[in-house]
Amino acid sequence: MCRSVDVKQAVLAKNDDLAATLRGDLARQGVAAVNLLSSPGSGKTELLGRVLARAVGRGVPVAALTADLATENDARRLARSGAPVQQVLTDGLCHLEARQVRSRLEGWLPKDTAVLFVENVGNLVCPASYDLGETLRIVLMAVTEGEDKPLKYPTAFGSAHLVVVTKTDLAEAAGFDESAFRAHVQQVNPGVEIVRTCARTGDGVDTVLEHALAARDGAPRHRPPLTPHPHVHDHAADGEQAHDHHTHPHPATTPVS
Repeated sequence: MCRSVDVKQAVLAKNDDLAATLRGDLARQGVAAVNLLSSPGSGKTELLGRVLARAVGRGVPVAALTADLATENDARRLARSGAPVQQVLTDGLCHLEARQVRSRLEGWLPKDTAVLFVENVGNLVCPASYDLGETLRIVLMAVTEGEDKPLKYPTAFGSAHLVVVTKTDLAEAAGFDESAFRAHVQQVNPGVEIVRTCARTGDGVDTVLEHALAARDGAPRHRPPLTPHPHVHDHAADGEQAHDHHTHPHPATTPVS
């Protein structure tokens, strides 16, 4: 057991070093990386597509990496925005790591990029422990997921610089208790801003983009109580079914124009 813990600590430590280097490299290029975390089905891809399209419409140079276990469906959807998009296929790996992000950016990221959005694998357990060199970490949750989600996944919500609620047009039908949700968020991450969004109507899209641009410009960020790697990662600790896949083959990458 101790050996397993040591190995995991070493993996996280190596990832932290690579993430710090990547963050510095991106900062020198004037790029802010935004790491988007959520459960599957939260509406993350649809909202990101709206944010990318809004940025392109405003002449803001943005790009996106999107990660999934299989298929290039999300990359094709995001590419409709007109922004440069690249798909990372993880072949079963339940999260992205800094090494994957760095290797995928080499020779691909446009030089004038202001914001790089990284859509992580749909999972609130594994990705929460891995720093990707991001400037801004956004955790998203749909109103259909239940008000107690922040209490069930405190590492994810407790490490967020910004919390985004999606699918707010379904709040009444889902019986979403927003006041309870906000209280639970503040319990694990006091002072963090919560943004309400609806990809269908466009509500909150500009607000999310402005937060990303503010991070690029060096504006003060909220300081979450947890770092991306507060302890050795235990997939069962936060209550979600997941498996440890640290030894998977090198993931494939497909650029989408």
